[in-house]
Amino acid sequence: MTDIPNTVLYDVADGIATATLNRPDKRNALDARLLQALHAAIQSAAQDPTVRLVVLAGAGTDFCAGADLAALDALAAQDVMEQLSDAEALVNLFLAMRHCPKPIVARVRGRALAGGCGLASACDLIVAAASAQFGYPEVNIGFVPAMVMAILRRNLGEKRTLEWVLTGDTISAQQAHEWGLVNRILPDETFETDFAAYVARLAARSGSAMHLTKRLLYHMDSLSFEAALRSGADVNVIARQTTDCRTGIAKFLKKG
Repeated sequence: MTDIPNTVLYDVADGIATATLNRPDKRNALDARLLQALHAAIQSAAQDPTVRLVVLAGAGTDFCAGADLAALDALAAQDVMEQLSDAEALVNLFLAMRHCPKPIVARVRGRALAGGCGLASACDLIVAAASAQFGYPEVNIGFVPAMVMAILRRNLGEKRTLEWVLTGDTISAQQAHEWGLVNRILPDETFETDFAAYVARLAARSGSAMHLTKRLLYHMDSLSFEAALRSGADVNVIARQTTDCRTGIAKFLKKG
């Protein structure tokens, strides 16, 4: 396991890259250094041909408590352009996660709050422990979960997103699952082994198929219905020509 730097631990094994937020004493609060390190980890995974899947986790008892408010307060006296640069670090991270050709799975135990909930929401999939909690409490301190709303309104729809960020409520993993934010809930007692089995099953899938599927899904965001169908046809043809697809079809036909 390597450090990128030590605010994020990075490891690759069996086709799975794991990036672990490593500020457990601060509940993995986000600051400029951690965001830069996480961005570097995502880029490393994206460029590594041995990686099929990325896991984003938090060290300690919580996934991530959100922005480091002490660091945010220290920026208050800075020039507006410096503050914009700080905010854009999160924008650039979300874009890197969206453009990463490998699926990114959030491994959530404990609390995922504010920017931490945003980080989980920016992942392609969220797997949570039964006792995990999610929330956007920014409104309670007069702040706004601004960048993540571009993701949340796609995940949850406008009305549910607006109500959640306006109330600042913290919700259970079960509620997040019912809303469609969390993909899967695993028991606390067997979370480690169940999660390992879940991601191993995904990592065993065709890397080219997962890449093309993720890219197509997000590419359809801004397309009309017809354009989305035609884009799907293009990917269909590309997928047929991949080694994974040709090998898979040959194996299937051999079995028959």
